[in-house]
Amino acid sequence: MSIETLHTDHAPKAIGPYAQAVRANGFLFTAGQIPLDPVSMEIETGDVTAQTERVLSNLTAVLDEAGVTWTAVVKTTVFLKSMDDFAAMNAVYARVLGDARPARSTVAVAGLPRNVSVEIELVAALPAR
Repeated sequence: MSIETLHTDHAPKAIGPYAQAVRANGFLFTAGQIPLDPVSMEIETGDVTAQTERVLSNLTAVLDEAGVTWTAVVKTTVFLKSMDDFAAMNAVYARVLGDARPARSTVAVAGLPRNVSVEIELVAALPAR
């Protein structure tokens, strides 16, 4: 089994002992992305709509680095601070993902890093090398 870490400067660098993403057995597994600006490393201010935009932009950058698009994504997990934010998050998610329809779980959690409103992680299928 081959495991390879992946990094792009177009998404926030890892702020702990983990990788932005890992390639393993034909799949890409991302770390959860919170709404950190990759340049300033500051949290995106604003409501869950703005935060979801930033999170999905960060994940798009990781997908780009892996050479795939949202159509390769097979599973996402969305963590929300409040399920009251579901509709706003979902509207951004639907627009960004377009026709891609990965399986998805969405859960409300007691807290997220840096008190953000949303965190998203994904698994994507990678083309054969």
